[in-house]
Amino acid sequence: MKLNIRFPIRYKILLILLVVVTAVVSTITFTMANLFHSDKRSYIHDLTSLIAVHSAKEADSLLEGYHERLQVFARLMYNESLLQDQKTELLKGLFKDFDEFVAVTLYDPKSGVVAVYDVNQLIPIGLDRERFDAYREKYPLPLEKIRAGEIYIENSTLSEKLPSLTLAIPYKGPAGRTPGVVTGTIRLDRLLSLAGRSKVFETFLLDGQGTILAHTDVKKVIERLPVDWLPDIESLSNQQSAGTTKEYEHNGTGFVGGFSEVKFGSLLVGVQIAKKAAFLSTKALINDLLWVAFGLLLVSSMFGLLWAYRLTRPIQRLSHAAKLVSKGNFDVQIDATSRDEIGSLATSFNHMTSELKSREKALIEANEKLVQSEKLSAFGQLSAGIAHEVKNPLTGILGYAQLSLRKLDNGTPLHKNISVIEKEAKRCKAIIENLMKFARQEQVEFQDTDLIDVAGDALAIVDHQLSINRIKVIKHFDPELPLISGNANQIQQVLINLMINAQQAMEGTPGTIALRIRNCNDKWVEVWLKDNGPGIDKDIQDKLFEPFFTTKKSGKGTGLGLSVSYGIIKEHNGKILIHSTPGKGTTFVIVLPISRSKQASSERETTEGQLAISKQPSSATR
Repeated sequence: MKLNIRFPIRYKILLILLVVVTAVVSTITFTMANLFHSDKRSYIHDLTSLIAVHSAKEADSLLEGYHERLQVFARLMYNESLLQDQKTELLKGLFKDFDEFVAVTLYDPKSGVVAVYDVNQLIPIGLDRERFDAYREKYPLPLEKIRAGEIYIENSTLSEKLPSLTLAIPYKGPAGRTPGVVTGTIRLDRLLSLAGRSKVFETFLLDGQGTILAHTDVKKVIERLPVDWLPDIESLSNQQSAGTTKEYEHNGTGFVGGFSEVKFGSLLVGVQIAKKAAFLSTKALINDLLWVAFGLLLVSSMFGLLWAYRLTRPIQRLSHAAKLVSKGNFDVQIDATSRDEIGSLATSFNHMTSELKSREKALIEANEKLVQSEKLSAFGQLSAGIAHEVKNPLTGILGYAQLSLRKLDNGTPLHKNISVIEKEAKRCKAIIENLMKFARQEQVEFQDTDLIDVAGDALAIVDHQLSINRIKVIKHFDPELPLISGNANQIQQVLINLMINAQQAMEGTPGTIALRIRNCNDKWVEVWLKDNGPGIDKDIQDKLFEPFFTTKKSGKGTGLGLSVSYGIIKEHNGKILIHSTPGKGTTFVIVLPISRSKQASSERETTEGQLAISKQPSSATR
C-alpha cells in the first residue's frame, strides 16, 4: 500500500533554511576551533621551549657555582702547607659557608681516597660514612673518563630526607702530580626548587645516565627513576638549537614537551604538559560555539517557519480555489493581498474564473441550440470561442509564472511549484491552440526552409542539457546546401527528439553526437545524426517507430517521440532510417526533398530517378 504523505512547502523552506544555517555555523565553528587550536598549539610549543631554555640556563649557572665551590674544597684539601688541624677548621668553615655540600671526596693517585663529611647534616637523618662507601662501591665512578676531562653528574640520593647529587670533576693539583678527581655530594634543594617553580608545567632535570636528577614530583627523584617515556633522549641531548619541542604519549596520555641542554655536565632539562590540560580552553571555546550555534538554529527555525507560512499561505489558498474550480465552481475569488508575482497570479486566477463562468454560461446556451442544429459543427465553433477567451487569462498566468521564476533560485521548492504552474499553463495553451486548429481545420504550412538554420536552432535549445550531461556535439554542414520544402518547427522537433533520445541512451556517461547535413543529389538532402551510445538490438529496431513503444524505464518516456517524428517526416514526403549495432552506437538518417523551385532552377543532372541513400560518412569535422 502506497502511503500518501503530504509534506507542505513551508516545511521544505524551513528545512532548507536550517540546513544552510547549520552548514554555515558548522563551518564557522570548525574553522574558529581549528584556528584557535593551531594558535594554542604553537603557543604551548613556544612556551614549553622557552621555560626549558630558561630553566637550563639557571641550572647551568647553579652547577657552575657548585663547580667553583668544589674547586675551593679541592685546593684546600691539596694544600700541604697547612696543618691537619688548620685544614679541619677551614673545611668546617667551608661546609658552613657552602651549606648545600654534604660531603667532599678526593681521589688522588698519591694520597688515595680522602673523604670529608658534614656530620651536622648526616647524623640527624641517620646517614654515615659507611652508607656513602657502600653506595659508591655499588655504583663506582668512571674515574678514568673524569681524569680525561669529563664532568660527571649523577643522582646519588640515599635518603628521602636528603635528595642529593654527586658532582665529579678532574683536578690537577700541585704541579708535577698526576691529575686526581674531586667529587661533591650536594643537596638538591635549589634544583628541586627550580623544578617545582611552575604549578602547571611538569619540569625535570636528567643526568647523563637518563635518570631523573630533579623533578616537580620529589618522589621520582628519591626513587631515582629512569626516564623511559621520552623519544630519542640522545638526540634531545645533542640538539644544536637552544630549545626544541616534541609531542609524545606516556601511559595513554598525550604530552607536549620542551627540552634544552644544560651545557655544564651535558644534562637535559625537560618541561612537559598534558595535552588535555593545555587545550582545555579549546574545548571550552567549542562548547560555547555549540551553544551559540544551537541558539542560532532555534532563532532561524522560528523565523523560517513564520516566513515560510507567510510566503506559502497565498499559494495554499490558490490551490484550494483551483480544486473548487475543478469541481465546476466558478464563483471562487481569491483576495490578492500581496503586491508581488503571487498577487498578480491571484488576480489572473480571478479573471480566469470569471471568464470560465461566462464561457460556461455561453456553453450552456449553445448546447441548447445544438439540439436543433448540426452538433459537430456547433461544437467546433463553440470550442474555438472558449479556447480564444480562455487563452488570454492563461497567457497572463503563464507570464506571471515566468516572472516569478526569474526571481526565485533554482532548486527551491517554490521554484519547483511555480515551474509546475508554468509547465501546466503551457500544456493548457498547447491544448487550446490544438483545439483552435482542430475547430478551424488548419493545415501545417510548408515553405522553403534552410536546414542549417533549423539545425542551429535545435542545437541552441538542447545545448545546455547536452553539455551538463557531458555530451559533445560534432557538426558538419555542406556549404551551399539547397532549401527544402517543409515546416521548420516540425523538423526542429524531430532533431530535438533524436538528440535528447541519444543523450538519455548514454545514461549519464560522456559521449559524442555527430550531426551532418549533406546534399545527396538534386532532389534530396540527407541529415545524419550519429551517437556513440550503447546501440539498439536488431529485434527492437523494427518496433522503434510504433506508438507507445519505449525501452525506457517506467515514468521516463511515453513511447510517442519517435512515432511522432516518423509521422512528421512522412508528412514531409521524406524517410527516416536507422542503422545501429549494439555497443557501437546508433545512426538515424533523415531524407527530405529539396524545394521544387530549387529543383527547377538547378542545372545539375539528375543521376538517379529514385531515392538513393549513401553510405555512412567515414568522418566528421567540427
